Amino acid sequence: MIDKKEAPSNLAESEEANNQKQNKNTNFIQKLKEEIQNKTMNLNDNDTLQGNNTGLFTTLPANAWIEQAKKRPIPKMLFSEFWYESEVCILFSDTNLGKSILAVQIANSISQGNPIPGFKLEAIKQPVLYFDFELTEKQFQNRYSLNYEIAYQFDDDLLRVEINPDSDIPENLTFEKYLSYSLEKLIIERDSKILVIDNLTYLRTETEKAKDALPLMKELKALKNKYKLSLLILAHTPKRDLSKPITRNDLQGSKMLINFCDSSFSIGESSTDKGVRYIKMIKARNTEIVYDAENVCVCNINKPYNFLQFEFLHFGLEKDHLKAVSEKEKEELETKIAELIESDPTITDYAIAKQLCKNEANFNSFKVKVNRIHKKLFPK
Repeated sequence: MIDKKEAPSNLAESEEANNQKQNKNTNFIQKLKEEIQNKTMNLNDNDTLQGNNTGLFTTLPANAWIEQAKKRPIPKMLFSEFWYESEVCILFSDTNLGKSILAVQIANSISQGNPIPGFKLEAIKQPVLYFDFELTEKQFQNRYSLNYEIAYQFDDDLLRVEINPDSDIPENLTFEKYLSYSLEKLIIERDSKILVIDNLTYLRTETEKAKDALPLMKELKALKNKYKLSLLILAHTPKRDLSKPITRNDLQGSKMLINFCDSSFSIGESSTDKGVRYIKMIKARNTEIVYDAENVCVCNINKPYNFLQFEFLHFGLEKDHLKAVSEKEKEELETKIAELIESDPTITDYAIAKQLCKNEANFNSFKVKVNRIHKKLFPK
């Protein structure tokens, strides 16, 4: 039992300890802010546009913008036409299709200065920060070793980053804010211009919602502009209809995320073989869409020795890899639609689609299909 005479002294000691902890957290954040400001002051000064500044805007004649752009380096390919320097690029696909496998392979290629066979690399060898929020170190070892024994030797310029589970988040900061500070500090310390973030869903829990996706992409673009970065960001898609071509609408939070990224490409699953994948361009700003539905990159996932990788096979048509809808499935859908209309002649196509659509993400296209079948079965 605590002696009442000693209680005030103990309380004072406890309060003093809390104050010291609070001061320590505040000092840490202040020091971090000052370090980031000092490191980036010259960058911002050198990058200031000499024009007519009005509030948020800088105005220059069109020719002056072009003359100023001539002073900047021409972006080079990091992964063929899919990803260029100084771009925020999003790589998305359904789960278990090999996003992380391809991303590590791209990072490895850049860190070595050697292109992946079948693809192009124009940029020079340089450091890459790979933020791995998906795999444990043991899972990573398994992918890049032979039976956990003979490990693949990465270049020292490839730096893998994990969240430190023992790290204390300052009390006055949210996890997201502390993550942003830590990310910026690491960029400065390592002087790396190439970042791979695996994956987006770890940084924000609900990226499919526009209100969460918008501030996230603004933060990443701000970092890109501030430090002249190239970012490859991995993202998931909801379950999609494998009989349909991949579009920008398949990305979670597609409207906001696609609008704020510079480029995007996706991995599709081939219906011809469970080990075959195809890579398709979704968005590009530095080039035309080269690898579209008529010219996808067909690859095989293989581990020839101790490095799990995509192996380029050939170029092909996306339609050759889509799941074919059988006649039986078509007949079953027509039968269900007919039954609903016969039981309630006033039912709308929207109501039918609501009852029968299995994937909300494909609702609009499914509704169009229902309308077409309705007209076929019950022509006016």
